[in-house]
Amino acid sequence: MKAYIFPGQGAQFEGMGKDLYDQFDLAKKRFAQANEILGFDIAKIMFEGSAEDLKQTRVTQPAIFLHSVISAELLGQDFQPDMLAGHSLGEFSALVAGKSLSFEDGLRLVSNRAEAMQRATELADSTMSAILNLDDETVEAVCRKIEGIVAPANYNCPGQLVISGATDAVKRANEALLEAGARRAVLLPVGGAFHSPLMEPAREQLAKAIADTEFKNPIAPIYQNVTAQAETNPDKIKANLNKQLTAPVRWTQSIQQMIADGATEFYEVGPGKVLLGLLRKINRNAQGIKIDNVSQK
Repeated sequence: MKAYIFPGQGAQFEGMGKDLYDQFDLAKKRFAQANEILGFDIAKIMFEGSAEDLKQTRVTQPAIFLHSVISAELLGQDFQPDMLAGHSLGEFSALVAGKSLSFEDGLRLVSNRAEAMQRATELADSTMSAILNLDDETVEAVCRKIEGIVAPANYNCPGQLVISGATDAVKRANEALLEAGARRAVLLPVGGAFHSPLMEPAREQLAKAIADTEFKNPIAPIYQNVTAQAETNPDKIKANLNKQLTAPVRWTQSIQQMIADGATEFYEVGPGKVLLGLLRKINRNAQGIKIDNVSQK
């Protein structure tokens, strides 16, 4: 069974999408639509902008979404997923590729999400940290003991759990986790505490936009970040999406569940190969394939 997986923030790179734009009319159409919907020239930033330009949340999220969705669309009849999943932002790409959301509605939600997250980061001094080579249960237990807001945010793969929260609480957690046996605890260069309770203002704003958007039954089950379970019911998809910004991304559990449900091939669609790297660490026997529309043309 084929599983298609879509990357989240951090997969961006300079010049991203230009090869798609130069070779495919569909890509040109999508970029023109995106420039109009977003109200700024995202194509120019993606093709010519610096790494710093691309790191702005309002740019990063639509850019990765665009690259991912166009790449999926270009597969045409070859895109026949049995399962779909996306890491954080990538869940929106998966929903559009899976026909639960229209391209236009998906992009509007992603733009809304990026702006809401950016605003939320300005309300509190917050950050994230990657904890390496420590089991999930120990990380969870240490976070519970720390005074202040700090919680697991991304279950990326065994031995790599990202925590998120108020900067002082995250720093105290880092010290405690190193004492508990973590090999490293690395503060990440991010603007805020994504997937933590500090994202509640962003969650509230996005929830209103999600409520006003039409979702349809996807062409294949979506394994959602919040539950790591397959979902096809539009109302349940929306409910889970509403919780995503303040809840952890259960990526390890999602991949494990997809394998348990019969996934034998994982196709990463969009920029980079981050998810294939995580896949190897979650299950060494799982087959990972990178979708590259241009070299395969």
